[in-house]
Amino acid sequence: MKEGIHPAYHQATVTCNCGNTFVTGSTKPEIHVEVCSKCHSFYTGQQKAAQARGRIDKFNRKYGMNASNE
Repeated sequence: MKEGIHPAYHQATVTCNCGNTFVTGSTKPEIHVEVCSKCHSFYTGQQKAAQARGRIDKFNRKYGMNASNE
């Protein structure tokens, strides 16, 4: 490997908008992200609920069912 052409490697602190922080390796000393594993719907289990609600709404729209018909 050539000397002097590679960027410096840091212990980077990653900060999420939800307030979660963790340390990882990066060429930047600090990283700010909008979504992390603590608040992303895939990791929190909310994705399945959102998908189910979407399927239920799609079914109700397709067959003309709504709260007023019950």
